[in-house]
This record gives sequence, structure tokens and C-alpha cells, in this order.
Amino acid sequence: MPWYNGDYPPSYKNQPVYLREKAVEIANEIIKESGDEGIAIATGLKRARQYFEEHPDEIPENEK
Repeated sequence: MPWYNGDYPPSYKNQPVYLREKAVEIANEIIKESGDEGIAIATGLKRARQYFEEHPDEIPENEK
């Protein structure tokens, strides 16, 4: 089940908004490819963290 409009996995609840949104975006793509929500949730969050480590300039000023 893809996540949209504030609907996201419970494990994303305490993440910063920018990170959560990127993780949901990535997880939704993984679900389209594999259909496995468990892998999508974990991988989405991991890849979102990696993305922002590589692109710190994209972190909103109010989130730094």
C-alpha cells in the first residue's frame, strides 16, 4: 500500500518532516518494484538518510 498525504509507516513518525517525506517517496518506489512493504519501509528510511548526508544543502534551514 503506497503512502500519501501524511499517511506514513509508524516507524517514520518521529523523523524530521523532510526526512520522512523523502523516505516515503523512496519507499513508494520500492513498493512499485517489489511489493514488499517491510523492505520498502526500512530501505526508504536508510536511503533517505544517505541522500541527505550526500545533499546537506537540501535540508530545510528550519530543520538544521
